[in-house]
Amino acid sequence: MKVVIASDSFKGCLEAIEVAECIEKGIRNVFKGAEIIKKPMADGGEGTVKSLIHATRGSLEIVEVTDPLGQKIESYYGILGNRKTAVIEMASASGLPLVPFKKRNPMITTTYGTGELIKAALDKGCREFILGIGGSATNDGGVGMAQALGGSFLDVKGIEVGYGGGELSKINKIDISGLDKRITQSRFIVACDVDNPLCGSNGAAHVYAAQKGATKEMIFELDNGLKNLSRTIKRDLNIDIENISGSGAAGGLGAGIIAFLNGELKSGVGIIAERIELEEAIKDSDLVITGEGKIDSQTKNGKVPIGVAQIAKKYNVPVIAIAGCISDDSYINHEYGIDAMFSVINYPIDIKNALEKEKASFFIQRSIQEIFRLISSIHNI
Repeated sequence: MKVVIASDSFKGCLEAIEVAECIEKGIRNVFKGAEIIKKPMADGGEGTVKSLIHATRGSLEIVEVTDPLGQKIESYYGILGNRKTAVIEMASASGLPLVPFKKRNPMITTTYGTGELIKAALDKGCREFILGIGGSATNDGGVGMAQALGGSFLDVKGIEVGYGGGELSKINKIDISGLDKRITQSRFIVACDVDNPLCGSNGAAHVYAAQKGATKEMIFELDNGLKNLSRTIKRDLNIDIENISGSGAAGGLGAGIIAFLNGELKSGVGIIAERIELEEAIKDSDLVITGEGKIDSQTKNGKVPIGVAQIAKKYNVPVIAIAGCISDDSYINHEYGIDAMFSVINYPIDIKNALEKEKASFFIQRSIQEIFRLISSIHNI
């Protein structure tokens, strides 16, 4: 029996490789001789760097950058095994978890640190970039990122604007002549699984800014700032970004990467799957095990279990998905190629205890063991 394990992390609990190891232990308790291929997955958010460097035997690079509030922190990015491709999670420099709850305010938070990660990778010789842009604390349209790379954003007096979404309405002129020249020699691929435009009722500010600390008044000001940024980019750079699907991702960072780095927006799961050669592993397998921390109706929107299942269905390989929690509205995921879903928790337990690493590992291993005992019984293996 050949089994491919391609699960996302169980966020706040186990990394994707740890989930894969727990699943493998559960399988081997029943099928000791099974051929098991572990392909830790991610969707462009948390875990993307580690999944890709694990798959390609790359390296993790530690670097000091500016956090969303302007303080220096230790962050990281990955270099893949080819030593040419950098993989960056913007959340490691500009993410919401880096900002204490009471200090969350997208009027002042910046993506400057993300730009510093890009510069550090350029200094290491990387000329291809995979950027995961989930989990941002920002709503600055990528202006901070561009400032870190040499871009200039001037107000009506010709003075450089400050950091944060609250400064976007002041921008009167954009000058990217000072951008790092190595950018034009590089390719930027953005792992993006949202389709929000930059501005308007479905844009970055109105949909996401509240969870980053914005009040209702701030949301309208932030949206107006993004509109001003869009107009100025169109006038000064001759690029129309306002209605590009996904340009509103990460507080408009998607738009900024398109406008300032000539980036491409692609499916996060698709990027990861291609880089780790997931399809090659799946096509002659007998079973695929996937999963994530919570499976619900949102899983179908570009999340790992559906992305994995759609590849498996091309080869008629059955797919089992596991999760810590499966919501009542998750039935729709069967339509997208998942054959069966299982919650690994089988008795009442509070979330804090369920998220303990040792407890979660036990739950996953035991559940997988029971699933494979059933498979063994049915097929008399």
